[in-house]
Amino acid sequence: MNNLLSMAWKEMRHDFRDVKTLVFLLAFPILLMLILGFALTNAFSSNATIKDVKVLVHNTSSGQLSKAYAAFAEEAGKTGIVFEDVKTGMDGREEVEQNRYTDYLEISDGGIHLYGSSRSTIESNIVQGMMNSFADRYNAAAAVAKQDPAKVATLLAAAGPEGYIQDSSIDAERQPGAIDYYAIAMTVMIGLWGAMSGGSLIRYEIVRGTAARLAAAPVRKSDIFIGKVLGSVVLNMLCVLVIVMFSKYVFKAYWGDHLLPVFLVLLTEVVMSISLGLAISYMMKGEPSGGVVMIIVQLASFLGGAYFPLGNDIGGFLGSVAGLSPIRWANQALTGIIYNHSMSSAWTAMMLNTGLAVLFIAVAAVMMQRKEGI
Repeated sequence: MNNLLSMAWKEMRHDFRDVKTLVFLLAFPILLMLILGFALTNAFSSNATIKDVKVLVHNTSSGQLSKAYAAFAEEAGKTGIVFEDVKTGMDGREEVEQNRYTDYLEISDGGIHLYGSSRSTIESNIVQGMMNSFADRYNAAAAVAKQDPAKVATLLAAAGPEGYIQDSSIDAERQPGAIDYYAIAMTVMIGLWGAMSGGSLIRYEIVRGTAARLAAAPVRKSDIFIGKVLGSVVLNMLCVLVIVMFSKYVFKAYWGDHLLPVFLVLLTEVVMSISLGLAISYMMKGEPSGGVVMIIVQLASFLGGAYFPLGNDIGGFLGSVAGLSPIRWANQALTGIIYNHSMSSAWTAMMLNTGLAVLFIAVAAVMMQRKEGI
């Protein structure tokens, strides 16, 4: 155990001394998060504003209908919809046709008539929905008046400033903005960069000429193997934690209220990534392994949505290939935890990462035991 921990500590000290690589691991994702997050802010915004909704009104009603409409118009005005009375000589329909008003409304004791504009369909539909709600509420009040006139005022007043239109969204109340999305994406990408660290664990010992001395030392191969993997996991996980904390407290990215499962998903991804790099380094036997690992990491980042978001509804060949990216399933898992409080995708991602990590470590361990050195 002492030899194992000493090997892990030695691996961590060596990586900490490589200041350039360490700064790159931290600075690159932070800068990319900042650039993409602010450059693509509008692409993640789902807010739409409706302005200049003007309705021309010809009101000849009297009694309770006139009072109800006056209260309705006052409350609707607080939402940005302006009701203007028609002036002498004005043709309401002509005003709408000339696109000077969104709708033309005629109110009389005989009923309500609304003439909408085909040029402003969204605004016109909003007004139509509000008038339908107003008409339904007034009809209900008229029916109540026949039974208990004292309750009419209470019924009409119950609408309040927001009572004429109430909507419910099937989407989550909170959706990720650009900074939120790229905070997750860059963190997951850094976790996958552990494959490059794993690929260099044994190769650098061979390049520096220390592999033979490690093999001759009175240390079991298993201690060397596990110690180097453990040290690399700790270092890469520290980098991931720095990215998470920096984005959370400096960029104000939203990481939700369930940080423990978030970190567990990231931890399993880091272990899987390092195991992948280590297995490839043994199978490729030499410098080409670094290039292969780099290609795999970049392809996984591109297809997993690290640089631009990929929708969940993509299909065909691209959808099949994207589904193989560890970044994609980790992104989906973290998004589910943070925004939907769902652990199902998190368990799937953790099991996939753990299963692949066991497979890659087993391959690397078998190939290491077959070698004379490490």
